[in-house]
Amino acid sequence: MYPPNLLSVQKIWDHAPHNAMTDLIRFKERWFCTFRESDQHVYGQEGRIRIITSRDGIGWLSCAHLSEKGIDLRDPKLSVTPSGKLMLLCGGTLYRDGNVYESLQSRVSFSDDGQSWTPFERILQPHEWLWRISWHLGIAYGAAYSRSDPKDKYKEWLIRLYSSDDGLNYREITQWDIKNYPNETTLRFLKTGQMVALVRRDGRRNNAALIGLSDPPYTDWYWKKTHQYFGGPNFLITSDESLWAAGRILVNSPYAQLEKTVLAKMDLDDIRPSLILPSGGDCSYPGLVLHENVLWISYYSSHENGTAVYLARVAI
Repeated sequence: MYPPNLLSVQKIWDHAPHNAMTDLIRFKERWFCTFRESDQHVYGQEGRIRIITSRDGIGWLSCAHLSEKGIDLRDPKLSVTPSGKLMLLCGGTLYRDGNVYESLQSRVSFSDDGQSWTPFERILQPHEWLWRISWHLGIAYGAAYSRSDPKDKYKEWLIRLYSSDDGLNYREITQWDIKNYPNETTLRFLKTGQMVALVRRDGRRNNAALIGLSDPPYTDWYWKKTHQYFGGPNFLITSDESLWAAGRILVNSPYAQLEKTVLAKMDLDDIRPSLILPSGGDCSYPGLVLHENVLWISYYSSHENGTAVYLARVAI
């Protein structure tokens, strides 16, 4: 197998002081990229969701700008429902006095064209963050994480697997027995119907990502600890069932650990970084689309002036 080859990378958006947390999808012969705009990573002004679109992946125009008064909207994710609508999932956080956590609740919105969106509808319970969903055989699946004590971020976090028929009403499948602050999770499906999970963890002493595998009905899980911290995790499964992941890693240097966005070869046992994308500092949260045998990767990074959104094309 040949190593991945970076074909191109371009900055596609930098209009706000802080442009971050991307996702990418191809819908009705167009590209759509979504991300959060604000003045900083957290505790800034109200976070807003920007959606930009392109026919060729080179020229990009804004097609939607979503906000909610007093709420920090963040981590937008795009998917296509079984009925053929675009679905936007994001978290919405309320802070008191600008930096004291008050509450969080996930939200969804739907669109026929990527431009006009339905009003946000809140899903699950307050303090639960459904980070990404994946549709399989007409059902949406996602993992939601929360603090065991909503007001104490140092208490262990809980993470639960949910499913939904419509993206609005969710039922719990199981609570995962995972420790060391499990949180951001991407789910994908093998041809056998088995579900694969890639889970970020943020424990102080043990923050290696986990890879999980489960047969339907996805109540019993086998977990494998990787050798790698992996922030903003995303992965996809190709037609030949190769797994490719992208996210943020920590790279050791003589003076500090540097943050980089990488593309990694993945299997059911580990993730192995294969290509470091032009990136640094506050970065990662990639969107992944395999189109005409080229892997398109949206991500954000602060290695140049400001924090901007980038689009890379990689031959795998």
